[in-house]
Amino acid sequence: MATMAASHLPSVAAMSRYRPPSPPMAPYITVEGEQALRAELEQLWRVERPKVTQSVSEAAAQGDRSENAEYTYGKKRLREIDSRVRFLRKRLETMKVVRDPPTDTARIYFGAWVELEDESGSVVRFRLVGPDELNPALGYISIDSVLGRALLGKTRDAEVNIQTPSGPREYVVVDVSYLKPSAAD
Repeated sequence: MATMAASHLPSVAAMSRYRPPSPPMAPYITVEGEQALRAELEQLWRVERPKVTQSVSEAAAQGDRSENAEYTYGKKRLREIDSRVRFLRKRLETMKVVRDPPTDTARIYFGAWVELEDESGSVVRFRLVGPDELNPALGYISIDSVLGRALLGKTRDAEVNIQTPSGPREYVVVDVSYLKPSAAD
C-alpha cells in the first residue's frame, strides 16, 4: 500500500527548479562587437559604479537602512552592475575576435552580410554575428540562431529551409558580402 501511495507523488526531479544548462554560446565576436562590450565594461566600472557607490554611501549615512528605499535600491543596483561586470570580463577573456573575412568569401560564414528573398519576394538583409551582438533592429542575427545555423556554408542562389514557430519558411540567398553595406543600399 505504501508503494502505491508513493507512485502517485511527483518525483523529486519534477518538483525541483533544475533546468538543463543552455548550450554554450558561440565564442566569436566582430571587432565592433568587442569594442562595444569593452565600452560597456568601462562605462559600468569607471562611471556608473562609482556614482551608485556614492549614492549608497550617502543613503547609508541617513540612518535606518531597513526603511531606506534609496539605500535598498542602490545596493540592488550595485549587485546588478557587479554581476554584469563579472560576466563581461569573463566573456571577453574567452571571445575570439574575427578580424578578417574568410578565404572563401562566396560562402556564408561568421560576419557575412546576407540578402535573402522569402516566398513572397520580400528581400531582407542580415549580418551573422555572435550572440553578444544580437540586434534585430540593425539586422544582426546570431550565428547560433536557427536561421544563422541554416545559412552557414551556403552560397548565392542556395535555398534555405527552416522551421519556425509559425511553420516552415523558405529563403533563397540573393547576395553574400563581407563589406558593410552603404546607407544608400
